[in-house]
Amino acid sequence: MKWIIYVIFFVLFVGVTFFGLGPVLLADGSLNEKMITLFIVFLIYVILIVLLILFIKKRNRR
Repeated sequence: MKWIIYVIFFVLFVGVTFFGLGPVLLADGSLNEKMITLFIVFLIYVILIVLLILFIKKRNRR
């Protein structure tokens, strides 16, 4: 069961990297649009990392 959660987090990180950083690096929008997108992608990474840490801590308590 534990490995399923890790696979889900891996897929989420790959998805955020591909669909989040791709537009930041390759889009032809203004610098302001790119920075807003980068900030949102950064927040998504932070949320995913916090959720993963909480899952690992909860899993180790058992």
